[in-house]
Amino acid sequence: MKSAYIHIPFCHHICHYCDFNKVFMKGQPVDDYLDALAKEMELTVQSDRDMLDTIFVGGGTPTALDERQLGKLVQSVQNQLNFNRETEYTFEANPGDLSKEKLAILKDAGVNRLSFGVQTFNDELLKKIGRSHRAKDVFESIENAKAAGFENISIDLIYSLPGQTKDDFIESIQTAFSLGLVHYSGYSLIIEPKTVFYNLMQKGKLAIPGEDAEAEMYETLMDQMQKHGLHQYEISNFAVPGYESRHNLTYWNNEEYYGFGAGAHSYVKGMRQSNYGPLKKYMEPISRGELPIMDAHKTTLEEQMEEEMFLGLRKTKGVSVRRFEEKFSRDPLQIFSEQLDDWTKKGLLKTDNDNISLTRQGRLLGNEVFQSFIGVSNH
Repeated sequence: MKSAYIHIPFCHHICHYCDFNKVFMKGQPVDDYLDALAKEMELTVQSDRDMLDTIFVGGGTPTALDERQLGKLVQSVQNQLNFNRETEYTFEANPGDLSKEKLAILKDAGVNRLSFGVQTFNDELLKKIGRSHRAKDVFESIENAKAAGFENISIDLIYSLPGQTKDDFIESIQTAFSLGLVHYSGYSLIIEPKTVFYNLMQKGKLAIPGEDAEAEMYETLMDQMQKHGLHQYEISNFAVPGYESRHNLTYWNNEEYYGFGAGAHSYVKGMRQSNYGPLKKYMEPISRGELPIMDAHKTTLEEQMEEEMFLGLRKTKGVSVRRFEEKFSRDPLQIFSEQLDDWTKKGLLKTDNDNISLTRQGRLLGNEVFQSFIGVSNH
């Protein structure tokens, strides 16, 4: 069973913190891009008609497409990819972008999960981070989505935003719960190069809450989610049991997936590949019947084992020793004994029965733990 990620790089509006591969939509060759995307899917899967377990359409903003374009996109997914009603089929959406017509198009096409980029319910903060929607748009979008028959709905929240207090964040979490959804994601703001926020920070014009406040907000997030019966199954993700994102679990379980579209990454038959990001560079090879691959890397056994560790440790249940041994015929407790001992002594990792996982304290310092597994097994 494989997964497919499909990238739609267009946005009506660019947020101040976003460094994904995206372009301002006005004047872009949207239709040509959608044609190229259909062709890329066809070229890639012509020999492989496996039933897909998950499809995820992200961006950019997939819902920035108009009704006709959206119809065209879901039609090519239907023509080129093999999926059925059991497939988890997600569309990322912007609150306020999904008209009732668009919702109907998605529903008819077999889309069964929506993920809204909400970020915060504080209108002042939304303005500050360059979002075009306001809290009222979220309520309306969720209401319309439920009315259209969607029940598997997720929203993203971001904490540690410029000028955000812990109380602000708690208020956003409470408002999020009032929507009664089955899945929530919470991420801390990361300031990436080439973003508006990065430039402001370089000039000393961006006041962000700082590490201690960020850790406090994260702890608050974990506590509140637990209180409301949402299970934390990954560092940033919480779900009503049974509604975990199967697509994201594909990445964390270190399983294979296709990546279609400009700048998309894929992992198939042990090859990690990435497509050209700029639209022209992406579309050009496809017009000649070639795949738009910018670079490809055959992963070594060592790299696969390291990836299994640092991706798997993102999940709260961690890495299964048994599954690791089945996959690689090696014992992770032996290969990574030094790292495991070190982090266990520091109280950031624990091993019980079959699972190696982060402790609660470890979740706060996850990145340090993950990094320690990279480049180990070559020594």
